[in-house]
Amino acid sequence: MFQKVLAAEDFESASISVQKSLTDLNIADASFIYYCDEALDLLQKSLHQNKPFDLLITDLSFEEDFAKQNLKSGKELIIEARKLLPTLKVLVFSGEKHSQVIKELFSDLEIDGFVSKGRMDVKNLKTAISTIFENKKYISSENLINLRKTDTIELTAVEFSILKLLSEGIFQKDMTEILKERSLKPNSLSSVEKTLNYLKETFAAKSNEHLIAICKDLGVL
Repeated sequence: MFQKVLAAEDFESASISVQKSLTDLNIADASFIYYCDEALDLLQKSLHQNKPFDLLITDLSFEEDFAKQNLKSGKELIIEARKLLPTLKVLVFSGEKHSQVIKELFSDLEIDGFVSKGRMDVKNLKTAISTIFENKKYISSENLINLRKTDTIELTAVEFSILKLLSEGIFQKDMTEILKERSLKPNSLSSVEKTLNYLKETFAAKSNEHLIAICKDLGVL
């Protein structure tokens, strides 16, 4: 199991979940930091002392306060941390719900795991830490389901435009002219209605409002 863990989290309530998880896994050498700059400083010190951290657990968003910070987000911290310690394992513990953002964390920043904050977060954190220790990737189940949904759904230019217009409050009857201006077909009122019905069925949405909410949650919009 990991011997030395650094947790960066600006809210004490979330930090408690991480502390409980590490205690249950018998990881005694753990440091808890509220600011990204301090986290990076601690990573540098551990490297100079030849006692580097094995795992970084970080949130993505950090609220600004009186303490001026150079690093303002978990993403920035991950990038700088990996420059110092390329082999450092990274677990993101966040309230982020957008599938595209989570997908980019794995593809662009090459994180090792993602856990959503919520009711089962302690259980998921423990599973994530154990899984990452075995050199495997981990993502909590609800986020994995959403990622698979967006991977299997490919929107046409017309479908995406109609969703975008709907999210901007454009009425269906006004969409036809906009689609025509963009040279997108089919663009009749009946085709717009059919497309929206198809999209609601695809995303299992009960209404247009519900459809937009689902698409935003999945990172489609």
